[in-house]
Amino acid sequence: MIAGISVAVAVLAGCGPMPELDGDPTGKGGDAKGGSGTERGVNPLDNPDGTGPGLKAISSDKDRAKARDLIDKVATKGRGAKTGYDRDKFGYAWADNVDDVPWGRNGCDTRNDLLKRDGQDVKYRSGSNCVIVSMTLNDPYTGKTIDWSKSDAAEVQIDHVMPLSYDWQMGASRWSESKRKQIANDPLNLIPVDGSTNGSKGDSGPATWLPPRRDIRCSYAVRFAQVALKYDLPVTSADKAAMLEQCK
Repeated sequence: MIAGISVAVAVLAGCGPMPELDGDPTGKGGDAKGGSGTERGVNPLDNPDGTGPGLKAISSDKDRAKARDLIDKVATKGRGAKTGYDRDKFGYAWADNVDDVPWGRNGCDTRNDLLKRDGQDVKYRSGSNCVIVSMTLNDPYTGKTIDWSKSDAAEVQIDHVMPLSYDWQMGASRWSESKRKQIANDPLNLIPVDGSTNGSKGDSGPATWLPPRRDIRCSYAVRFAQVALKYDLPVTSADKAAMLEQCK
């Protein structure tokens, strides 16, 4: 019973359960090619601070070359041990009391900030200009349109593009608590997406998981690289190779 409650709390916090990946963990077997998810999204190359909504597919040869140049700047190293990792080491979920990230200390928690950024037809709880009770999300990872309500909160989860346990293994274990809180609440590293899709990702890097929607994968790789570069974190050689492959 306690284990079940723990999973439910993780889902509602936006982290999602972390199941074992099976079948086609990279998502490369799917044929999803986008759809309504393109309607509200910004090219990540034009959105270096993450304050613009979602992800727009990168399609031009010029932009794909820029994307490869950006990814090339990311350092590589082997993935370290997960020893000592705990979500709480990055602060409590969706903390507002974070300095030096967009919307930090604005009086609204990070999850609602992100739902407001990416949602359409947003409706707030009576008397609040922060707590969102319903919205429509054009999910960039699947291309689905999701009519979301707070009564089914886990239907939309907030993905840490560069997962927190991945960050821990690549160097964040040596950071100050304040810096870990930043990467956990930085809109550059956060995208509201379909909950079950986020749950399938776990703490995978791009070599073992990519969004089902094929035409968004280069944009996803760029966002992963932007987070890595901003926080001076390396990625594994396999993950870098996979990121470059998406932007050929």
